[in-house]
Amino acid sequence: MRAILGILLLLLALHPAVVAGATYAVGADLSFLKQAEGQGVVFKDGGQPRPGLQIFKDHGYNWIRLRLFHTPANLPNDLTYTLALAREAKALGFHFLLDLHYSDTWADPGHQIAPKAWAAKSHAELVDAVFTWTRDSIAAFGAAGVPPDMVQIGNEVTAGILWPDGRLPDHWARFAGLLKAGIDGVRAGSAGAAMPKIMIHIDRGGDVNGTRYFFDRLKRYNVPFDVIGQSYYPWWHGGLDGLRTNLAFMAKRYRKDIIVVEAAWNWRPAEYQGKTPPWPETPEGQRCFLEAVNQAVLSTPGNRGVGVFWWEPAVTGRLRSRGFFDDEGNALPAITVFDHFSAPAPF
Repeated sequence: MRAILGILLLLLALHPAVVAGATYAVGADLSFLKQAEGQGVVFKDGGQPRPGLQIFKDHGYNWIRLRLFHTPANLPNDLTYTLALAREAKALGFHFLLDLHYSDTWADPGHQIAPKAWAAKSHAELVDAVFTWTRDSIAAFGAAGVPPDMVQIGNEVTAGILWPDGRLPDHWARFAGLLKAGIDGVRAGSAGAAMPKIMIHIDRGGDVNGTRYFFDRLKRYNVPFDVIGQSYYPWWHGGLDGLRTNLAFMAKRYRKDIIVVEAAWNWRPAEYQGKTPPWPETPEGQRCFLEAVNQAVLSTPGNRGVGVFWWEPAVTGRLRSRGFFDDEGNALPAITVFDHFSAPAPF
């Protein structure tokens, strides 16, 4: 017994991820993957063409994050598309995080535009619409045999949702009511099945003061949730020390599990033209960045850091420099960071 304990302690000291892998979410937002492959993009691993989802599965990824828009006009992420991608992911054994954008387009701190179908609704009508759409969406995934394991109620909701009704900082009570309607919709849509974990996601990865302001206010309104999601892009959110400090702060103050649910770094010069980056904007620099973020999350006090998700590693077009594949579709070194993770996360 002492020998076994000694080996486990040695493994933890050498590489905490080896032990943490059984409970750790290794994730990727692959919301554009099906569209890219449908357009003829071929992803390759070791020079061999492979289905994108299989490549990530082969490299230790156990979670997929998929966004859902209400009625997108120029983006693929409607219910039919997202259901199809969720089926493919679940068939490979992935856990599934559903990212609900309460909008027809991108929802983030600078854009929280209500769906066109909801534009003229009062606050009470918006609460009902959020509940109904969330309930029906969750029910549709359940009926298809691919219920989400976790659900985000909004995306990067630092400035609220469904502007102007739920815009922050002016309308906290309305915002909280809309979040609660979404959470109630998840519960109703689950129809007696296991209730997915609820994530609240903001974009303050390296900002303790901004994080404290948001979640202290959220607590006052008794919004029930399970997981804190943070975005962390160094060119917007600061250095790694700030992320580490904030992870420790959140773990101590809120006693919730924490996931860095959006992170990315460029493998070629993009965000630091004419400036010195904290990591080189090269393939090797991208790998080192992900290793460093992963270690920061693993080091969160109380084992509250439970996962890292890369934002769109299989993206094409102008954002391809943040992905895990070069212009010819060849996998870059960052894809190997989690090769030692093999056990699925038990959320």
